[in-house]
Amino acid sequence: MSRKLFCDINPTCYKISLQKEIVLRHIKNILNYKAFARDYSNDTLPNIIKSHSSILLRKLYGVDMKLQENKVTNIEIACKKVNGLIIHPGEIFSYWKTIGKPTYKKGYKDGLVIGRNGLISGVGGGLCQMGNMIHYLVLNSPLEVVELHHHSDALFPDERRRVPFGTGTSVCYNHIDYRFKNNLDQDIQILVWVSDGQLCGELRCEKDLPYRYKLKEENHHFKKENGKYYRISQIYKITIDKKSNKEIKKELILDNHSLVMYDYSLIPKNEIRCD
Repeated sequence: MSRKLFCDINPTCYKISLQKEIVLRHIKNILNYKAFARDYSNDTLPNIIKSHSSILLRKLYGVDMKLQENKVTNIEIACKKVNGLIIHPGEIFSYWKTIGKPTYKKGYKDGLVIGRNGLISGVGGGLCQMGNMIHYLVLNSPLEVVELHHHSDALFPDERRRVPFGTGTSVCYNHIDYRFKNNLDQDIQILVWVSDGQLCGELRCEKDLPYRYKLKEENHHFKKENGKYYRISQIYKITIDKKSNKEIKKELILDNHSLVMYDYSLIPKNEIRCD
């Protein structure tokens, strides 16, 4: 019989373990303070690497819409911490180092968060959508992702999805972070804002880049394994030369094999494979 981890003994032990991880991350951040991006500019850099928008209010199966409405407030607050941030060459963008801890005192509300035993309500819930936005912008660039935590499960059926499945990131203050490094020879800027019910974002640079990028999902299907359904697909990052418009590189960046956590009746029948 295997021994339980300390964090699995009871809820109190879990909270102690969580606080330990938060403190350790604070210490590491202090020791590497100079590595993080912290300058802002009201002037936008001239060249757009990638722009994107995502719908804020979605009817998620079994989820109170009030939590979705609170998410909008949370994202509006967080946008003010990120918008206009300049990442100089060699610097690292840290999601939580930039935003800080979401608290009621700062105006954050209860939204949807992923807990140990499923979906729950918690302060600052919904901020993962902005993490997903930033990661999607970065995936469509040559920037280097240095910390990423994938959502391991398929939590909801598609609801007006506009990006390939699985290209998001989990974030949880502050030990589950999202980070990327500016590995270019010029400044990079992030712009994020809320407009007309959508979260909008741009990744900008000083000098135009020679390549553009796109993400492509292939072999998407659902499959039943040992009585449970899994969502399966492969995500590729394609590099395209702007001058010739030719694909010069195709790289597998994600091999999805995600447990379906919602009602199986919502899985499209034509997307289920039995082989």
